Amino acid sequence: MAVTAPSGGQQKNGLHPKPVLSIAQIVTMSFGFMGIQFGFALQNGNTSRILRSFGADVEHLPAFWLVAPVVGMIVQPIIGHYSDRTWNRVGRRKPYFLTGAILSSIALIFLPNSASLAGLVPALWIGAGMVMVMDASFNIAMEPFRALVADNLSDKQSTLGFSIQTFLIGLGAVVGSILPELLAESGFSKDAGVSGVADNIKYSFYIGAAVFIAAILVTVFFSREYPPAEYEKYHGKPELSTEKGSLLDIFKDFGNMPKTMKQLGLVQFFSWFALFSMWVFTTDAVATHVYGLSGDYSKSVEYNDAGNKVSSAFGVYNFVAMVYALMLPIIARQFGRKMTHALSLFAGGIGLISIFFLKDPAMLKFSMVGVGLAWASILAMPYVILSGSIPAGKLGIYMGIFNFFITLPQIVNGLVNGWIVKNIYDGQPIYAIVLAGFFMICAAISVLFVYDEGWIKIQQEKKLMSNRA
Repeated sequence: MAVTAPSGGQQKNGLHPKPVLSIAQIVTMSFGFMGIQFGFALQNGNTSRILRSFGADVEHLPAFWLVAPVVGMIVQPIIGHYSDRTWNRVGRRKPYFLTGAILSSIALIFLPNSASLAGLVPALWIGAGMVMVMDASFNIAMEPFRALVADNLSDKQSTLGFSIQTFLIGLGAVVGSILPELLAESGFSKDAGVSGVADNIKYSFYIGAAVFIAAILVTVFFSREYPPAEYEKYHGKPELSTEKGSLLDIFKDFGNMPKTMKQLGLVQFFSWFALFSMWVFTTDAVATHVYGLSGDYSKSVEYNDAGNKVSSAFGVYNFVAMVYALMLPIIARQFGRKMTHALSLFAGGIGLISIFFLKDPAMLKFSMVGVGLAWASILAMPYVILSGSIPAGKLGIYMGIFNFFITLPQIVNGLVNGWIVKNIYDGQPIYAIVLAGFFMICAAISVLFVYDEGWIKIQQEKKLMSNRA
């Protein structure tokens, strides 16, 4: 991997400056995340309607979606713990996201075919099992990518690196989100039929599996990780041995988490509570509140139309996120990283609340513009802020532990929101979307109180250089 070494030689703390990576090198390093998000978008846009077609009630959907955060809470810290201690012929982080890609692709193929696999076990439970495998595999693949970017980039390039990663995430998510409707318009059947899953959905998942594997292989074959001796030169001697260590170390690291991570935890709680509600309830909220469907509509063509509209609208928010991600470094330099994140989250809250006032499903895409701004920032800015506060050798484990603040709000949501929709909202999921909007605004307010250590270091360096000049 050809790199450009920054001027300045060795820093005062004895560490060498990290090499400055080119845009092409950052793109190659993050390219696999595009495949992850392609599959993730298919899951987010279609899992609820697949499970509904297998017989799940709308108020029970959060319980099935609980699989994702529960699995993530367990898997990501473990993967982070071991990826910090791994180095073999494949690399440090690469063995994990390659394994996750293979397992995820298998699950993408089998989920829409759950009915054909049903025998003694109902299709609904087979589908739920495939969702569990898919979520575990996504988490195996996802966390090492975050750590890889933090491994290789300096504080000055971290915003650019995570922004490019978010751009690629958006690119994969846009295509994954709009693919079901594109296939339907190309002649693939929208009729659920005996299997409960229409052909346009099935073939979207098949394509997603192929894209997932191909994108991961680009990163595996064409990007580089720093070997242990070189890594130590840039990061310092790790605060751990090279042995695999005990899983109990995870609890020690949890207790010693940086102040910045604790403060970001509240921001993440509000943000991901809102996102979970959006992913779970938007299809049924649009079907009932905008399309006016009622009764047993889960296998109707109209419900699939609503689902296609929602999936395409999710493509809009991912497209907006893809473009906005490239603007984040510029905006962050102008307004600061915290204010940038706060403004983006506020836009997302307004976008979600606006869904309540829609009468035409075609207008849903305009609501998703604000969500796209929030989504781009959620995927980049918390990690940019966090990466500057993590000790040497702990990037993997702390990126994994940080996932607790993503999974916990989803678990809380999954445990209570189905009951709330049924008993307080009288079966109207649109109110869960409105609440999600208010939670996103709460996230925007809370981020203003986060201590951004990396940003402070950057400002101090600028001041020092200015004084020297």
